[in-house]
Amino acid sequence: MSIKIDRQKCSGCGRCSQVCPGNLIEMDEDKKALLRYPAECWGCTACLKECGAGAIKFYLGADIGGAGGYMTTENNGAHLDWLIVIPGGMRHRIKINKNESNKY
Repeated sequence: MSIKIDRQKCSGCGRCSQVCPGNLIEMDEDKKALLRYPAECWGCTACLKECGAGAIKFYLGADIGGAGGYMTTENNGAHLDWLIVIPGGMRHRIKINKNESNKY
């Protein structure tokens, strides 16, 4: 499992790099987030929860229904929506109160 950062969507806020416990995300010369060593990603999703631009995708492993599925987030005011996309087009949306998002 790992993340992928969409540079087109990245707003350059740097919040993902600030919360990564492995210090794996850094800001490049264009002020865009860059995952330097994807194989070392722990899959903790701290960056995903902080990304307000929806630029980070967390790829799901086969053991949790992955095989091409991924999760991303959308900011909706006081709520954070976790969007889970399963191969074949099935989509799930989970609404989370931002103040409680680190409980999950």
